[in-house]
Amino acid sequence: MLERRGDYMKKIYIQEQYCIGCRLCEIYCQVKHSKSKKIIKAFKEEKADIFSSILVEEIGYNSFAIQCRHCDDAPCVEACISGAMRKDEDTGIVSCDYDKCVGCWMCIMVCPYGVIKMDISRKRIASKCDLCAGEDIPVCVKNCPNEALKFIEEEEVIGNEIGDKTE
Repeated sequence: MLERRGDYMKKIYIQEQYCIGCRLCEIYCQVKHSKSKKIIKAFKEEKADIFSSILVEEIGYNSFAIQCRHCDDAPCVEACISGAMRKDEDTGIVSCDYDKCVGCWMCIMVCPYGVIKMDISRKRIASKCDLCAGEDIPVCVKNCPNEALKFIEEEEVIGNEIGDKTE
């Protein structure tokens, strides 16, 4: 279980210089959030129902992954008219209660990173990164072959580079 330490929480950080655009982070995210949790079944039988909460962007030769930043001020939480978007005060994780989501899409409109998406297959549901709730390390980070994704505390990043990928 993730716990916040003081004013800082663990977040996913990207080291663009190591991202090769393989999109394995997207695939592992989709499988983790699929019904079967099995890669072949997920892509052959559930394709329309699985959704990646991380997105790899490519600009020329540069690629990088983007996902929910779990903002301290969380504008999506403030904008949510149904109370579906909420921020856990203990962990700092911003999550969506799918049963409460009415599909007004205010969260999508106010997200400064553009990472909240419409989950069309589940109708009227906002979908976003949940940092793989229940896992010690999000699957995208755990399975990044080039260690471009790091799951570290914000204080480790402030004023420093994210760290050598060999750590």
